[in-house]
Amino acid sequence: MNKIQINELSFLASNDYWGRGILIGKTSRRIAVAYFIMGRSENSRNRVFYQDADMIAIAPFDKNAEIDPTLIIYYPVKTNGRNLIVTNGDQTDTVEEFLNEGKTFEEALRTRCFEPDAPHFTPRISSILNMVDGSYKLSILKDSDGHGTDCSRYFYEYASRDNTGHFIHTYEGNDSPLPTFEGEPKLFRIPDSFEEFSETIWNSLDADNKIALCTMMIDFDTLEREVKIYNKRMGD
Repeated sequence: MNKIQINELSFLASNDYWGRGILIGKTSRRIAVAYFIMGRSENSRNRVFYQDADMIAIAPFDKNAEIDPTLIIYYPVKTNGRNLIVTNGDQTDTVEEFLNEGKTFEEALRTRCFEPDAPHFTPRISSILNMVDGSYKLSILKDSDGHGTDCSRYFYEYASRDNTGHFIHTYEGNDSPLPTFEGEPKLFRIPDSFEEFSETIWNSLDADNKIALCTMMIDFDTLEREVKIYNKRMGD
């Protein structure tokens, strides 16, 4: 029987271009969440995260620069009742709308597809976290044939497990066209320390390509959350 490998957060240094990534799981006491973006073009790099009430939003750093907001300006994190939604695009809003109609995470994402950014066809990655019991679901919508003709939709469901989480991302490396995520979400170890969790992720991401990171730890009983935001363009 194969032994399941649990990665350390420092394994993020093994790839200089993950694209966008979601890490989700729990410590021994709290829920842990991280979302980061990386970018190669100036349009993509001209972005910062900021906190907007119980949401995380993205805005241009240089508001005077010409920017195409398509696919790069969105709410990556929203709260919906006892659920936390984290995605890499405007499907955050789609999931929220479906939940408000009494429908499911899966139903929402079956109406969406990968991003229309040929030749990369960037996958849409999404997650939903139950803040009551710590269980979570991850999804990836990706191009099936390399031509943007067919979309494959994958869903993963996980129970809460101490000091353990999963990582899903858009790309496998820095090439052209960008190689799409393969396999299943990676298993990794989550430390109890919020500082260690946040700093290890930020410091492990490639210095040239990282743009921004948001990390959270959420108390099961009170739903009180600690939030850290790192923005490269603001000198963090």
